Amino acid sequence: MNTTTINFAGFTGFLGRGAAPRELQCLMAVASGQTSKEAARDLGVSPDTVDKRLLALTTKLGVTRRAALVAKAFSLGLIQTDFAISPNPGPQQQNESEQFQGTFIA
Repeated sequence: MNTTTINFAGFTGFLGRGAAPRELQCLMAVASGQTSKEAARDLGVSPDTVDKRLLALTTKLGVTRRAALVAKAFSLGLIQTDFAISPNPGPQQQNESEQFQGTFIA
C-alpha cells in the first residue's frame, strides 16, 4: 500500500488518515511555530483560510487548542518531523569541586 505524503515546514504529513491536504499543510505550519498570518503567506492563502482549515481539523480530532491539535496529530501519526529529535540527555554530572558552593541570593 502506498502512502501519499506532503512535506512542509520540516514535517511530513500523511494523507488518507482523515485530514485533507490543505488541513495537513496548515497543521504542519502551526507545528513548526508559525502564526496563521505566516502560514498563510507561505501557503499563498489568506489567514482566514488557515484558521478555517485548523478549525475543521480540531473538530475532526476532538480538540480545542492548537497545542493539543499538534500533539494529537503526532499521536495519531498524521504528521512526523523530518529531523531526528534526540532524547533529553538528563542532568549533567559535575564533580564536587566544580559545583558552586556559595549562597544563592535572589
